[in-house]
Amino acid sequence: MFNKNIHKKIKIVLLVIIMCFIFIIAKVFYIQVFEYKKLNIKANNLWSRNLIIGANRGRILTSDNIIVADNLTTVSLVVIPNQIKNKDDVVNDLAQILNVNPNKISEHVNKSSSVEIVHPEGRQLSFDIADKINALNYDGVYLLKEGKRYYPFNNLLSHSIGYVGIDNQGLSGLELKYDKYLTGKSGAIKYFSDAKGNKLEKSNVYVEPTNGMDLYLTVNYNIQAAVERELNNVMNKYNANGAWAIVMNPNNGEILAISSKPDFSPTNYKNYSTEAINRNLAIWSTYEPGSTFKIITLAASIEEKTIDLLNDTFYDGGSVNVEGARIKCWKHGGHGAQTYLQVVQNSCNPGFVSLGNKLGKERLFKYINNFGFGRKTGIDLNGESSGILFNLDKVGPVELATTAFGQGISVSAIQQITAVSAAINGGTLYKPYIVKRIADPTTGEIVLENKPEKIRTVISSESSKTVRMALETVVAYGTGRNAYIEGYRIGGKTGTAQKVKNGVYLSGNYILSFIGFLPADNPKAVVYVAIDNPKGVTQYGGTVSAPIAKNIMIDIIDELKLPSSDHVLEKTYNWYDTKYYIIPNIINKNIDEVKKDLKHFSVNYSGTGNIIKAISPSEGTYLPENATIKVLLGN
Repeated sequence: MFNKNIHKKIKIVLLVIIMCFIFIIAKVFYIQVFEYKKLNIKANNLWSRNLIIGANRGRILTSDNIIVADNLTTVSLVVIPNQIKNKDDVVNDLAQILNVNPNKISEHVNKSSSVEIVHPEGRQLSFDIADKINALNYDGVYLLKEGKRYYPFNNLLSHSIGYVGIDNQGLSGLELKYDKYLTGKSGAIKYFSDAKGNKLEKSNVYVEPTNGMDLYLTVNYNIQAAVERELNNVMNKYNANGAWAIVMNPNNGEILAISSKPDFSPTNYKNYSTEAINRNLAIWSTYEPGSTFKIITLAASIEEKTIDLLNDTFYDGGSVNVEGARIKCWKHGGHGAQTYLQVVQNSCNPGFVSLGNKLGKERLFKYINNFGFGRKTGIDLNGESSGILFNLDKVGPVELATTAFGQGISVSAIQQITAVSAAINGGTLYKPYIVKRIADPTTGEIVLENKPEKIRTVISSESSKTVRMALETVVAYGTGRNAYIEGYRIGGKTGTAQKVKNGVYLSGNYILSFIGFLPADNPKAVVYVAIDNPKGVTQYGGTVSAPIAKNIMIDIIDELKLPSSDHVLEKTYNWYDTKYYIIPNIINKNIDEVKKDLKHFSVNYSGTGNIIKAISPSEGTYLPENATIKVLLGN
């Protein structure tokens, strides 16, 4: 009986031991097979170290492949405190080379961390400083490659591009908007160390960084440069409070140029106020548009057939009374009897009050909303404003009258140019955009592409054609004559809007604007220019902004290679206007027969004979009256 109990106990103990062994074997198997990867990573993390190698940020390029945001290769200082043997020497030498207080370096060198980036004292160092540090050859002191953002054209496109911080993170503009695409993936030099932090021999592993994606803009560099040049000139010439301009392709919403002054240097953004660097006036600033808004009233009136531009007439006596409010025309005494086409050409406020009344508030505000006012356009830039419109139930006769000619409401430049593009492109409202595509810098593979986005049809193509015709006559015969370009069909509208502060109109303080397009019969570009309170000049949009737009359009003609037209309206000149004449076709003709054709020029003759053999400049060139031309005579 006793032996049986002992055998039984032995069997139980043996079974327990066997089960323990089975459990241990199972656990070891589980760890080696199923947990190996996770535990191996944790083990490696205890004795592995990474020296980060920064990736280059993606470049930003214009549509014609000009790089406007690039990278410079710099180096940054990294220390591994446990590997530094003579810390006092390291602190003093580094402090002297970096020209900083030794206490700052001591904080990094004596920090209880495995890898310490010397920030900000040792970031983005020049190669001269890096060579001096490298010559010290101290253990635990490393120099690692780091990219630094570089803007080769300094202030160009500054508000749109934005800027980055010291860690190459986007802080404003496209740099912020598309940061996740522009930011690359850092690489590293990986090595293993012992428990004291000493580097183990032959343990380096190099992981190459992956650069960020490239942004390709819709912006054309030469058109952008022309806009920047003209706005800088007007700021210097008239000491304006501000200036902004946009050039858009009306047929798809692409931004060809955009600028806002005052601007800033993205490289030295810390030298500017937050307001200066974040306020892209072309999309942020809202203001009463003035007479450029009359294009919307005109388009609505044509679409609704409330007037016949050529045959219906309006008498302008200089002002109109609307419920006790006297609304004046800019011309003292008024324009007298006019067709409604002449109302548009003369930018006659009482005439547009009449157009607004014929439409009524429901129809007028329906078109204002359909053209996109009162809400953001959705352009892919940060900081866009939505503007302010009257609530329809609060629109009375006075509000209807003032809205019809662009007063009492608040709009932005991007809204203006987007709406006018719809009015003259055949009637389609497009969403504006500035980034064309995002591509891999190595393979060229497109990872994101923006395409034209139609919002809605606002007016018919026939109505749009009539709008173009009317605005072309504004430039040839009306207030927009200073934007006239000889040999080219130009349409446009001026705007002179009195500024408001705390609900009161400011005396002698205006935003002067002009919106123009070319060619008028088949628009390829729309230009909007606005100048805030220029000094020492007659404050009219036609006087200040139209000539600026003209200069920009001349550059657009060259850049887009737009041909001249044979069907240009002949400009009506004022007595003070500079007149232009075309050099006629006179080669191989008798000088006596063509002298009358050259009467507007100062002619220098050379050679003998009575037949014209050559002329400079060439035939077909437009020159101002009394310009000098050279004629070579022969037999």
